[in-house]
Amino acid sequence: MTQSRAPEEPAVTSFETTIERKPEHGVVLSETYFYPEAGGQPADRGQLGNNAVLAVQERDGEVIHTLDGSIDYEVGDQITGQIDPTYRRYCQRAHSASHVLYGAARRLFEQLGYGGFNIGDEKIRVDLETDRTPTDEDMIELERLANRAVWSSRTVSWEEVPVEQARSRSGIAFNTKTEEGVMADADSVRIVTIEGWDQAACGGTHVSSTAEIGPVELIDRSNPGKGLTRFEYAVGPAAINRRATIHETAVAAAEAADSQISDLPDAIDRLTRQREQLESEITQLRSTLLESKLATLEQFERNDHTWAVGSVGGMAANDVTEPLKRHVGEDGPEVAVLAGTGDAPFVAVASTGVIEAGSVVTDITDEFGGGGGGSQTFAQGGGLDAVATDVIEYLRVPDGD
Repeated sequence: MTQSRAPEEPAVTSFETTIERKPEHGVVLSETYFYPEAGGQPADRGQLGNNAVLAVQERDGEVIHTLDGSIDYEVGDQITGQIDPTYRRYCQRAHSASHVLYGAARRLFEQLGYGGFNIGDEKIRVDLETDRTPTDEDMIELERLANRAVWSSRTVSWEEVPVEQARSRSGIAFNTKTEEGVMADADSVRIVTIEGWDQAACGGTHVSSTAEIGPVELIDRSNPGKGLTRFEYAVGPAAINRRATIHETAVAAAEAADSQISDLPDAIDRLTRQREQLESEITQLRSTLLESKLATLEQFERNDHTWAVGSVGGMAANDVTEPLKRHVGEDGPEVAVLAGTGDAPFVAVASTGVIEAGSVVTDITDEFGGGGGGSQTFAQGGGLDAVATDVIEYLRVPDGD
């Protein structure tokens, strides 16, 4: 049985080995430092001889390297393995950062469990089971605690521990797969320890000091399932780039708000209040304008009832609903119709009930296309293949003839 030596010796990225077997499109080596995809960590990238390594997987107790192109090597041949050192380093940082974050979460939540982990090219996710729903404030504190642990240069080490001894140690984090799968059939389990911070069963590659992780930048949190919170984060260069982008955005926002970055919350609150006040004023002005427009609508007799029709611009159908309803009856017309101008023409009809508003909209859409509907006293239509003047002219003719 050939096992990868990557978890124990992650610094090795170049090695000589021998081909032991050649399954289809791949090789099994006498010794390998390629990490096979497992536990949320992707396989290493690199070359074996002249062939690019497309995948590395452990199946039936052996590590199979799937290669690109024809394999011009035979069983027994010596071959050179070259692992992409940049990607290996990224995976080490990403994996160790997940342990740092778990250690930070231990300090925030009374009950904590591990729900999953995955390394992507730009960001990493870790799923945690917590006794309460994490807040934005928790996310900020997790990032702060994680980066303090990175800054303190805590030693990261790993060792094989007898299963029963591992189970007896308090504070070791296990995921369900490790407990029910690996530990059920194994005599020992690999424990990764971050000095004074975290201990967890893990088979991945890691840095030797938290300082090697670099900055940890939490990006987002979401709910992937009942009782779980998914935290997405970036490490190393990706985290640096993200921080620079956020800083650039904050500088631009502060400039636009005529504020300092540190005063942005107050500036945004001030601008929000100003916007709400302006929106209220605009709404009032629109209402006043519409009331004036309604007072000057053309009125005529149609089918023995008083109608008022006209057009309105710069408003949506919902904007005219209540004023149009108030305009009919008493000293006003029995039926009032407004046709909207612009790129999305609409028609709104209010009636005292002597004419069914919905029927008027149906007549208009039958003539000009679109659709709509409503009740006896109010209806709307949209998607008309006509301009407002066409609708008004159509309504001036008794019975639409």
